[in-house]
This record gives sequence, C-alpha cells and structure tokens, in this order.
Amino acid sequence: MKSFPSSDDATGLRFAIVVSRFNHLVSVRLLEAAVAELTERGASEDEVHVAWVPGAFEIPQATRVLASGGRYDAIIALGAVIRGGTPHFDFVCRGVTDGLREVMRDFPVPVGFGVLTTDDVEQALDRSGGSDGNKGAEAARVAIEMAKLLPALSKSLHPESS
Repeated sequence: MKSFPSSDDATGLRFAIVVSRFNHLVSVRLLEAAVAELTERGASEDEVHVAWVPGAFEIPQATRVLASGGRYDAIIALGAVIRGGTPHFDFVCRGVTDGLREVMRDFPVPVGFGVLTTDDVEQALDRSGGSDGNKGAEAARVAIEMAKLLPALSKSLHPESS
C-alpha cells in the first residue's frame, strides 16, 4: 500500500491570504491566527502576502487572480458572512463557496477555506478565537498540508517529470 505522508512544515512555502474587510472585527482575528499559525510552522513573514477585499463575495475573484499567477504554494480565504433577515446571506455563502471550489478545480493551488458562515456575531466570535477555536488557524494548517500533499500526488502520477 502506498501512503502519502502529511506535513505541517511551512518552511520555504509562499502563501497568499485573501481576507474580507466586511465584518472586520472577525476577519482581523482570523487573519492574525492564520499568520501566527503559518509562522509558527516555519513560514517566513516575507512570504505571507495579504490581499484585503471589500466583502466575502469578492474573495473568489481575488483568489483566482492570485492562483493564476503561479507564485503561491497555497492561498487562504478568510472572512465572515453573518446571517441577516434577508436571503442575501444564502446568495453570498453560495457565491463564495462555489467560487472558491472553481478556483480549486481550475488551478493546482490549494485553497484553505476559512470563511465563516454563522447565524449571529456571537457564533462568528466563537469561531474566530473564542470557545470554538480559530478557523483562521485551521485554514492555515489545511493550506500547509495541501501545499505539501499536492506536489507529492502529482509526482506519483508523473514520475518521469521529477
């Protein structure tokens, strides 16, 4: 049986973080935790680039541009969509999720998904450093692991190109 080892070592990897300014209090907490996680695992702060976008709906477009450039080993998407009294929440959540899925389908760059979709501000705060941990740090760990795994998978499919 062939097994592909996982790694949480970010040394030498380059990361982009796309983060929404909307719900800024939550987004900043997600961003701080993601950067801390990356640097604690060996990433250089000089190799962590942050792109602020107006809202969560714009995250996929910025992620697509960054993924198309080939500079980054992984991209981390961060933000918070908090339910309101209209269907807007559902449209934004679907747009962000579908858009990021399309980026992952179209480009060989992993995307760590750290966009919160919550019923209220309390839930968002709980998931951005409160009682439920910090999803920004979790998205960073996912990005590191996938940035290590995807090249190994590709190499096993195309050993002649290594």
